[in-house]
Amino acid sequence: MLKIVRGQSMLFIVLSLLVLVACTGNEGTENNEDDSVEQINNQAQETEGKSDEQQLPEEPKEVTNEITVAAIGDLLIHGILYQDARTTEGYDFTPMFEQVKPFLQKPTITMANQETMIGGEELGLSTYPRFNSPHEVGDALKEVGVDVVTLANNHTLDGGEPAIESAIKHWETLDMMYAGAYKDEDDRDSIRVLHTDENIDVAFLSYTYGTNGIPIPEGKNYLVNLIDKDKIAADIETSKELADVIILSLHFGTEYQRLPNDEQKDLVQFAADQGVHAVIGHHPHVLQPVDWVEGKDGNRTFVAYSLGNFLSGQDEIYRQIGGMVNFTIEKVTKGEEESINIKDPKFLPTFVTNSNRRDFKVIPMYQLSENELANASKYYQDIKKHMAQWVPELEFIESE
Repeated sequence: MLKIVRGQSMLFIVLSLLVLVACTGNEGTENNEDDSVEQINNQAQETEGKSDEQQLPEEPKEVTNEITVAAIGDLLIHGILYQDARTTEGYDFTPMFEQVKPFLQKPTITMANQETMIGGEELGLSTYPRFNSPHEVGDALKEVGVDVVTLANNHTLDGGEPAIESAIKHWETLDMMYAGAYKDEDDRDSIRVLHTDENIDVAFLSYTYGTNGIPIPEGKNYLVNLIDKDKIAADIETSKELADVIILSLHFGTEYQRLPNDEQKDLVQFAADQGVHAVIGHHPHVLQPVDWVEGKDGNRTFVAYSLGNFLSGQDEIYRQIGGMVNFTIEKVTKGEEESINIKDPKFLPTFVTNSNRRDFKVIPMYQLSENELANASKYYQDIKKHMAQWVPELEFIESE
């Protein structure tokens, strides 16, 4: 439009000059007319060129932000653990995490699978097969750097609705984000999103295969999220509107099996097809490998099929081995366009030590001595090979 208007204005000016020159009758007007027309043309072209330059939009700048996310395995608080944590004033679990605290505090976000409800001592503490744990477990997790806890697992209903309500109340007192078990429908429908200073928003979803046969009270399905593909897909779609990244926690698999079963693989493929960025698995109580899974749209989803036991009273060697998986989330923004990339997966194998079933501690395996675990180096190398068998580029954390 502007060019057409400019062109009409120039033609009017030229015709007016020609009429004026013709009316004067002076000699040499032909040369003057040519000079005037050329000058007007040059001025018009210069003006038009400058106008076009001014209207060219600036190329949007590319901005890259990164955060790191870490996840640890099952916190399965057997009676022997809370007895060990007993003090004259209550319970203190923080010494058990002292040697892994620097690793838990370093990532931007650290999440943990709190497998036992922290219903508190007032409800009566209990151990396997129906757990109820002290509130102070939550205090310790907050102290050592955990930011998010997932609560959907086969022990969620062990203490019934009172334990869930008491646990959630304590998590809220601690200002700890929780997902997977809820106090009411509104709480359930509120997708958990953690906003970071790096302008990367992360949504957390959590579901379990079941509750050990304990029925969910009628009309209170919000008490625990069960694995249901339709519901998971709906929650994922809602999460996409609220967050840049979706992390899905699944309590699934076969206990004590070191490789994922077909059902686990199917669910992870489903999650990848829905656009989930990372899947964190729990329940087998032993480590299962990490992997990359390609979604139907060509996206890559990172999965840790099982992170084993991070802290428990179980005493078989592979059930004493757990770990912390760590990965980087990269967000690239250019104008209205945004892209998310999960990269640089790392793993810290850990081992739960004790002395005659007392003084329990979680220790990085690379720091283990032969006194703490016979053939410690051999087990460590075995775990590194096991975890990286499908992701050869997996790095292992061996310094703070």
